[in-house]
Formats: sequence, C-alpha cells, structure tokens
Amino acid sequence: MLTKISKHLQNLAKKSKAIKKQFYPSEKEKKSSLRASLDPLSEEKYKKTKGLIHKYPKRVLVELTLNCAAFCRFCTRRRDVSNIKKGILSPQNIKDIMDYIYSQSKINEVIISGGDPLTTPKLLIFFLQKLLESRQIKIIRIHTRVPVSNPSFVTKELLDIFSRVNTVKPLYIGIHFEHPDEITPVTIKTISSLRKTGAILFSQSVFLKGINDSYETLEKLFTKLSELGIRPYYIFHCDLVKGIEHFIVPIEKEIKIMTKLRKNLSGIAFPFHAIDAPKGFGKIIVPLKFWEFKKDYFRDFNMKKILMYP
Repeated sequence: MLTKISKHLQNLAKKSKAIKKQFYPSEKEKKSSLRASLDPLSEEKYKKTKGLIHKYPKRVLVELTLNCAAFCRFCTRRRDVSNIKKGILSPQNIKDIMDYIYSQSKINEVIISGGDPLTTPKLLIFFLQKLLESRQIKIIRIHTRVPVSNPSFVTKELLDIFSRVNTVKPLYIGIHFEHPDEITPVTIKTISSLRKTGAILFSQSVFLKGINDSYETLEKLFTKLSELGIRPYYIFHCDLVKGIEHFIVPIEKEIKIMTKLRKNLSGIAFPFHAIDAPKGFGKIIVPLKFWEFKKDYFRDFNMKKILMYP
C-alpha cells in the first residue's frame, strides 16, 4: 500500500502520536499471520460490475474511486485503495451501475464510498445527479474521511449539491473518526458547513491498538461528536487484513470499554460495537457485559429469571 499523507495531517502528526500511527507506515505492516487475508469480508465475491458491491438485499455500495486524501494504514480495502491502475469510475461504469440497480427492484439505498468519493468532486456530482433522477433510490449515503484528512476538499460546489440532494431525498454523510485529536477547529467548521446542507451526519470508528483502545479516549471522542451534531453510529473490531494485525485490540478489552461507556454516555453518543464477520456474513453486534441472558428462562416469561445481574 502506498503512503499518502495530506499537509493537514502532517501538521497534526507533529503533535499527536495517535494521528501519526494512523497514517505513517510501520515495519509491523510486513508481518502477517496465516489467518489474515487481503479480502477477509469477501467483497470481491459480491462485485456485480466495476465499482459496485451488492452484499445486502436492499442496498449497494459503490466504490467511486480508489483514491483518498490520505491513506489510513489500517484500511480494510488496502488491497485496492491507492491502486493507480484501477483508478476512478468512468461515465460508462456509472451507466453499468445504474443498469444493475434498475435490474434489482429491491434496491432502495446507495452507499457511495471508495477510496474517498469527495476526492473526485466532479464524478461525485455526476453520480449524485443520476441518483436524483432515479425514482427507485430513496436513500443516499456518502462515506468520507475528508473532513479529518483534508477539510479543504469540502468545497462550495459539493455543499451545493448536498443541499440539493437533501431537498429531494434523505442524504446521510458518514465521517470516519478515530481519535479526539482529529477534531480540529477547521474540521469543526467543515462539520458545521455539512450540517447546514441538511444532511444527516453520523460517524464510524475502528478500535485501534495503541490509538483509541481506552475508555477515556473514546468517551471524549463520542461526547464531542454528539455535541457537534454527529451521531456515533458504529465502532468496529479491526478486520483481519494482511498488514494491519498489529492494530487489532483483544475483543475482551473492547467489550469492557464499551460496557463502561454505555454506563456513562448518553444513548445518542453511544455507537453500535460490531464485528464485520469474515467471508461476507455481515455485521454482528457485540453484546455488552451487563448480564447473562438465559434463553430457557425466557420461555417461562419470568423476567426475574431472564436478567441475571452479576
């Protein structure tokens, strides 16, 4: 995987070890176990045409580009992201994607991802216009890390199209955050601009060893995000991808942290803790360690026996 670090992140990394570890390569990336793979989620298996992944019945994911403003060292799609040969989608690729969507009447949601779609604004606008013309697509979702990695990429041109989309269909924008150090004044200003478009903002995070695997770090991150009008949505167990195993946090430690967070955070500041299961089986919500649930007791409808408090 190539190394790419924006000037914005270079400046932040001088003061923040958490940011430096996310974007600067490490010798640990050269080590992999036999359990790891390049595509543990089997995304290639679900590709129907170039750039389109159809894993779930009602929604598809579109990799608009394989470029990013900066390359995260823990990227699940590091097999493709930064691959110059594969590049970005062409108008013909977009046509093929729309043709596939129309052939599957159950699809009502499109997730635009990558790479980072905000790094190719003209193509993103072109695709959004196609989706606006579609009666079938009811929900549009954009996933990006640009507000963190290079906020200057959020231009007036993009803000205008987001506002336009939101007047016709719900627009959800997912922003990837890992650590409170990423929430700088310029990022906060960018978030404010995105909110003014009417888009619904949410966040996604990944548990990362030595970066955010502490109660204090995540409590600060999720509290600040909710204060800024961003709903913490998911925090994932790091995927078993070759080259990123050194980032994986023991699941027991994650559960302990998340249980403590649930005790102290508002519900709107608390995300789902999930494992994206290998081989494309989908997201599994990790249970918190509050009580032991015994299904045999549930059959008796005796609530005193259902909840076995520790």
